[in-house]
Amino acid sequence: MSPESEPFWKRKKLSEMSEEEWESLCDGCAWCCVHKFEDEDTGAYYLTNVACRLLNISTCRCRNYARRQEWVPDCTRLDPEVVKELHWLPPTCAYRLLALGKDLPGWHPLVTGDPESTHSTGHSVRDKVLREQDVGELSDHVQFTAKPVEP
Repeated sequence: MSPESEPFWKRKKLSEMSEEEWESLCDGCAWCCVHKFEDEDTGAYYLTNVACRLLNISTCRCRNYARRQEWVPDCTRLDPEVVKELHWLPPTCAYRLLALGKDLPGWHPLVTGDPESTHSTGHSVRDKVLREQDVGELSDHVQFTAKPVEP
């Protein structure tokens, strides 16, 4: 297979991708939209089962993606540099994997051609999280503690 016939994510660095290519890397898992706490001393993070108020938990898509930072100022905007530093991104995150020189998982929508493959294989938050509007204290919804995923 010639290099030109390889999919863009195998040919290009994250920093070389167009905005459309970059956005298509998102598998729609929405794990980055789940509230988490980080212990700054240990680097451990505490994942909740509560999603951001802008997340449509049925589709696992942001309700106002273009203006999300106006509504949720601490929403993390992913870019090629920041994905290397975000140790709470799931190990299956396409941005993380490509930044580490790895390939996309076989269930990724770009690989399968099926936009539902992330959900049908159980890799998304669909049916696993609560809406922020429906809960009280976030700290009451911590599900587990994890060590940061190191590169």
